[in-house]
Amino acid sequence: MRKIYTLALASSVLLSCATVASSSSKNTTSKSTQVSTKSPRKSSSKIKPYDQVVTNEAITDEGLFTVHLVGEKYYFEIPLTHLNTDMLLVSRFSKLPANLGGGYVNAGTKTNTRMINWERFKNKILIKEKSSSAVASDSLPIHISVKSNNYEPTLYAFDIAAFSKDSSAVVVDVTNFYGTDVKAISGLGSRLRSSYKVKNLDKSRSFINAIKSFPENIEVIQDFTYNAGKPPVNTGDETISVQMNQSMILLPKTPMQPRLFDERVGWFTLSQYDYSSEALKSDKKTYLRRWKLVPKDIEAYKRGELVEPVKPIVYYLDPATPMKFRSYMKEGIELWQKAFEAAGFKNAIIAKDPPSKAEDPDFSPEDIRYSVVRYVASTTRNATGPSVSDPRSGEIIESDIIWYHNHLRSYRNRYLLETGAANPSARTLETSDEEIGEMMKMVIAHEVGHTLGLPHNMSASYAYDVESYRDGDFTHKNGIAATIMDYARYNYIAQPGDENIRFIRQLGPYDNYAINYGYRYIPEANSAEAEKEILTQWVEEKAGDPIYKFGKQSSRFDPTAQTEDIGNNSMKASSYGLKNLKIVAKNLPSWTSDQTDNYEDLEELYGELLSVWGRYVGHVVTHIGGVVETTKNPSQGGVIYSPVPKSEQKSAIAWLHKNAFETPAWLVDESILQNINYAGYTDRMRSLQGRHLNTILSFERLGRLIDHQALDAKHYSALELLTDVRTGIWSETKLGLNVSVFRRNLQRVYLDAMFKLMTEDLDPNRTRQYYNVSQSDIRALVRGELKVLKRLLQRGLKQGLNTETKYHYQDGIERISNILDPK
Repeated sequence: MRKIYTLALASSVLLSCATVASSSSKNTTSKSTQVSTKSPRKSSSKIKPYDQVVTNEAITDEGLFTVHLVGEKYYFEIPLTHLNTDMLLVSRFSKLPANLGGGYVNAGTKTNTRMINWERFKNKILIKEKSSSAVASDSLPIHISVKSNNYEPTLYAFDIAAFSKDSSAVVVDVTNFYGTDVKAISGLGSRLRSSYKVKNLDKSRSFINAIKSFPENIEVIQDFTYNAGKPPVNTGDETISVQMNQSMILLPKTPMQPRLFDERVGWFTLSQYDYSSEALKSDKKTYLRRWKLVPKDIEAYKRGELVEPVKPIVYYLDPATPMKFRSYMKEGIELWQKAFEAAGFKNAIIAKDPPSKAEDPDFSPEDIRYSVVRYVASTTRNATGPSVSDPRSGEIIESDIIWYHNHLRSYRNRYLLETGAANPSARTLETSDEEIGEMMKMVIAHEVGHTLGLPHNMSASYAYDVESYRDGDFTHKNGIAATIMDYARYNYIAQPGDENIRFIRQLGPYDNYAINYGYRYIPEANSAEAEKEILTQWVEEKAGDPIYKFGKQSSRFDPTAQTEDIGNNSMKASSYGLKNLKIVAKNLPSWTSDQTDNYEDLEELYGELLSVWGRYVGHVVTHIGGVVETTKNPSQGGVIYSPVPKSEQKSAIAWLHKNAFETPAWLVDESILQNINYAGYTDRMRSLQGRHLNTILSFERLGRLIDHQALDAKHYSALELLTDVRTGIWSETKLGLNVSVFRRNLQRVYLDAMFKLMTEDLDPNRTRQYYNVSQSDIRALVRGELKVLKRLLQRGLKQGLNTETKYHYQDGIERISNILDPK
């Protein structure tokens, strides 16, 4: 998964800025709006009698709006009662060409989500985009200012074609809105249009495929063909054809009661600024995004009995899902039933096979009434869990989990690489269906967690002691992290000879805790504020227990909240991981190319093995200049940000010199390298090692160390880090040793990093500008270290070294001189 969130994070980003309306703003209409909803038969040449617009040739479909197809024109007959009513307009791809958007855009991908109202202005009907980012009770004077300073855009304007015979509805022609290139609902945004040099929509090859009206939603399918100079699939016709699905859904008249967010519990959220607040500012309120679950029997629920919800969460499988995977997918979805039991619900989430045509002739994965696990024929290796929610309350309306066909190959590869040393069943390219199914089940469960509202929790694997991962009973009971929402996929710590080990992740106690926080029904509370005391009590009961700690994915400085790591000691965990990886590297040809009689899998897995090595090393790097973040309220005492202890940072540097910066010769295996490429061996190692060295010698890390020492002189300092790095990277200068080509390359990386520290500045695209580099200690410290190194190199030239090392030292002296005294 990307991280995502990335991508996770990608998978949720379309509504991340959606916001909530206050409970006092419940689809009320102002006096001016009330006038506009009436339908007086004013004389107008454009407004015709109903029978002249909706003729006896009309094909009619009744639902939210009555839809008429007359010839080639589509008309909406909109009840006046639905004017000024909140609706969601959701645009998504139904079909698209291969590689559109670079692999992470697929059938089912949402491109736009907007809250709208249909409003009347004179003899026109407008689609107005509604915002709830700023709200105020309409009974207060400030409501006028909020409306005036948050004027909402008009997406489209329709001439009134006719009124219904009883004057209860207005008829508009929607053919142009759905049949032309309206940017607000287009699948091709400005970035894609620019990338593919889109010229225009070809009207002769574009049309409305179908419009269907249901009781609470309308679904429109558009077939659009664009003229494009550089389409993603270049067949010479300069064409991009897509099929779009436009869903319009009626939002609940009364929004769901929202639940306040507490940053100590991870959750996807939405926010609003409430100008009705008595605070001396606009009051920002943040709410959870969650499904609406209400017990069927509230009295039984109060007694502590498990009760079914009035409306359970239902996921359908995509009709395209291979039959052999369906049982695993359904099991993955319904794994969350146990977590919902912690919130007092039984059968709260249900998985179903796709209905047949006979069972539901209208079923479509794009229909917003259905939540679907989409199975995408794509070479992309990922899965995502986006959702659509009511921007007024956070109520999740629908979600689609996206499963890309090739994703299991990534899991097979990592299973072999990370567990193969201790797990005989992973030492094959033909992983058993049972084990693949278990992996798939857990990936689906992870993505379902996102669609329930849960983000990644990167602290969950830090809750368990490293040695516990070698205990079979512990791993079967607890898995490898306290939640399935961590990026902790496999047990890479268990060693050969450890028995009865569970290697694959599973749900954990944090999942029960978070679901209870977000979904337990609190009947005695009739507002979000009334729930706050109860929610706070739940959180503070678990405070201090690492099992229930939430760690942000966005943290790049906290070693207790890292992606892809497991265990509470990175040096120890990564040592176990590298020990296993050496065994795997030695056996990689016999497990791959010797079995297949080709080198394709060997090349792929060797490349991924290097990435695994990089992850294990990176987990240790984070300790240097690291800061542990423990979110808490002032009443809990203590501080939120605590620098990693000096002894721990010193241990991390020593570990890195031994395991990362001393050349890992076991990765330079002739039996692999000379069968997968003819060159590039030394530079690949330089890139691997150099990435971590550059990360250590960064402005951000040095700046944190300067801050920490300013608060307490006992903390690890920036000077100590620079000295420790130089001493280790250039250890040959004191020992009088010749320098290998791999070490020479790494030492040049060091010089380039020091040059950057002397000449560049913080990258505004990567971090906030929290200190002025040129006026800090950075340049002085770097200058001093380079002068020390220059003297060491000059001394080294007097020793009996080989020619390559002498030339290397001479080059290093010249480079340092140019850094210190640019010519």
